[in-house]
Amino acid sequence: MPVIILKTVDGAAEDQKSELVERFTTAVKEVLGKNPEITHVIFEEYPAENWGLRGKTVADIKAGK
Repeated sequence: MPVIILKTVDGAAEDQKSELVERFTTAVKEVLGKNPEITHVIFEEYPAENWGLRGKTVADIKAGK
């Protein structure tokens, strides 16, 4: 049972998530030969102020700080 966990800053639209689920599922089927019926895709979304990179939070980066 493949489980794909995508950790990201919140903000993806529902249609974008649907497309990602479809593409991830297809890739796992094509590359690993796994059954799409048992492939799980989980989104873990975090507020921009709870994610940091380059020494700043994503919220600060988006705000131009």
